[in-house]
Amino acid sequence: MVGFSEDDLRAAAGARSFARGQGYLDAVSGLEVGDSWFAARVQGTEAYEVEIAADGTDRLHGECDCPYGQEGHFCKHCVALGLVVLGRAREVPAQRSAAAHRAEGLERWLDSLSREELLELVREQLGTDRELRRRLELRAAAARSDEPAVRDRVLALLDPAPFAQYGYVEYADARAYGTQASEAVAALRVLITGDRAAQAVTLAREAMAVIGSAYEDVDDSSGHLGSVAAKLAEVHLEACRAARPDPRETAAWLARHLLGDDHYLFDTDPADYSEVLGGEGLARLRQLADEAWQRNPSGWAEKYLRERLVKAAGNVDELIAVYATDLSPSGETHLRIAQGLDAADRPDEALAWAERGLRETDAAHRAHSGLEDYLCARYTRADRLADAVAVRRDGFRAHRSLAAYRLLREAARAEGGWEREREAAVKLLHQEAQGQQSGWYGGHVLLDALLDDDDLEAAWQAAQDGLATDAQWLTLADRIREDRPADALEVYLRLVEPRKQVTGDANYEQIIQLLLGARACHQRLGTQKRFTDYVAALRTEQKRKRNLMKLLGQHGL
Repeated sequence: MVGFSEDDLRAAAGARSFARGQGYLDAVSGLEVGDSWFAARVQGTEAYEVEIAADGTDRLHGECDCPYGQEGHFCKHCVALGLVVLGRAREVPAQRSAAAHRAEGLERWLDSLSREELLELVREQLGTDRELRRRLELRAAAARSDEPAVRDRVLALLDPAPFAQYGYVEYADARAYGTQASEAVAALRVLITGDRAAQAVTLAREAMAVIGSAYEDVDDSSGHLGSVAAKLAEVHLEACRAARPDPRETAAWLARHLLGDDHYLFDTDPADYSEVLGGEGLARLRQLADEAWQRNPSGWAEKYLRERLVKAAGNVDELIAVYATDLSPSGETHLRIAQGLDAADRPDEALAWAERGLRETDAAHRAHSGLEDYLCARYTRADRLADAVAVRRDGFRAHRSLAAYRLLREAARAEGGWEREREAAVKLLHQEAQGQQSGWYGGHVLLDALLDDDDLEAAWQAAQDGLATDAQWLTLADRIREDRPADALEVYLRLVEPRKQVTGDANYEQIIQLLLGARACHQRLGTQKRFTDYVAALRTEQKRKRNLMKLLGQHGL
């Protein structure tokens, strides 16, 4: 039993990624089986390391180092691995048993070795694994309190030069650099537990400066080095709590650190240092923060430090005064003031500040500040539904997007006036769509809104009027093919034509999806022979495109 089904894969990936993953089954190699996980290499644009796990929850988890997977998505490579596992489901129990047997065998063998044999094994590995040697050298230096050697080894582990080509650490090498840097963090923790916390404080600060300087020259799309930086900041705080360095000196360092160019990387909260700083240190830090803000009142770092310290003090009115000195045109600051007042159980003042934000900011600038969401939630709770609709109406007129349309629809339905609001909103979208160019990407919001309302007849008419992009035509065809297969078939075949002239796997996958849609239409119409003849002619015409021919075969086309 593998712990998941094909439906689980489809739910985790979505229809499009699932369909694309079906074309990568032959690209999966080196399958490894664990107790609840499966790993393999999948050859895409590059060779990607892929792992999926069924941990007994309702969700299947997947990791892949392709760009889409690095964004947290269950990508087509994860789908391909999952389908291969399902295809070999009968072999999985035996493979799991074999893996457990190998692990137990290794443990028993290690337990059977004498101290001398284990040492010889370690020395053998040190002779061939330079990375392991550097790590153990650091641990040895820390164990014998050799401070110069520890510093030397820590800085060596943080040095990006061995991973950089032409002065820059590429994405493919960033993970290895981050893994090595994490060893330096582990060594600093050893210093803390070994009663050398004061040395750890000094060395952690130096290490943070090194990583902060190196980060600009690292492609950390995976976030691995950023995670190491966060752990390094945690170690510095732990070391300060253990060593209790001079509070005024610590306050001065914190001010420099939080006002420096790399403060965003470590996400240090000055409030976490309250215990270390004590009253004297906190007073000094506030003084330094105020002086920095006076020198540069528009600086983001200066404002952040000052706000965090005031917030830590718990004085709501003082915090509002700080916020009010620089009100954002997006309404974000008004919202933060309102939320602070809510937390202080002052809801009437909170609403007044939020409504002030609505008056003082332009709808075009506040779409993503959260102010409109806050106000609509307050209005809805107070049964002021017409006010909520007015906010959403202004938001939609300023940003005629599908998201804004949906918010307006939700508010207007609750108020009972959606039919009236929809007529005006669709009319506005019609006016905007006139004269815009269409293509494969982008798209007119009008078509998206009509499709979202399931008004397929109006959407078809708008598309016929020349307002649909290729992508919207495809979505429309997918939606109507059950009831209007002949119309959908015309769309699919028309979209195939220009793609015949383009090469590349991504284009071939688009052709496959269009052909699958066309096949469904012919099946609905009872004209499967016409589709078979069409595909045969396509194969003859495109026979030089080997990858396309391969995909056609994989999908039974």
